[in-house]
Amino acid sequence: MTQEAAGTRPETKTAKRQVPRGLKFAVELGPLILFFAINAKWGIFTATATLMLVVPISLGVAWKLAGRMPVMPMVTAALVIVFGGLTLLLNDEEFIKIKVTILYALFGAALLIALRFNRLLLPIVFDAAIHLDDNGWRKLTWRWSFFFFFLAGLNEVLRHALSTDQWVSFKVFGIVALTFVFVLTQAPLMLRHEIKPEDDTSETHF
Repeated sequence: MTQEAAGTRPETKTAKRQVPRGLKFAVELGPLILFFAINAKWGIFTATATLMLVVPISLGVAWKLAGRMPVMPMVTAALVIVFGGLTLLLNDEEFIKIKVTILYALFGAALLIALRFNRLLLPIVFDAAIHLDDNGWRKLTWRWSFFFFFLAGLNEVLRHALSTDQWVSFKVFGIVALTFVFVLTQAPLMLRHEIKPEDDTSETHF
């Protein structure tokens, strides 16, 4: 007797799909580029409203492409909605600026708190793009955490020191450039602790 005849349906699971990196970057960076362009033409408040509309859309596209909801973009989208809403409601651009500080401080703290309880979040964030032993993940977790705290502190300094247009340029291009450089500097560590798929006999604790 088939499952349909028995009155039950076969279980279905949402499959994880591998998204091409170029498309992934386009989905993640697209809202930022649009934020920069709208700010240049119509100002920070219109750019903030646009970002609030586009970020949930990009999150939906990411979910559709990958077959799951990515954690970090979800947190980012939530903060964009909250602090973007405060920016527009109170007509104060400082809220959308401080969102960046809070976002990176949260990421840094989450990594360290999880590590304190012997949980590794980076393997989830990297989504199996790299395979490291536990020692490598722990070292990388410390480094990423400090880098996030560095970005949070840098944003606090620059949001007071720069004009709004200059700050938007830093947010869109400066943070991306700094992150790219940071990732390159971590390559030696990742190579030292890389696990080849055929040699992977270790267990990673999540």
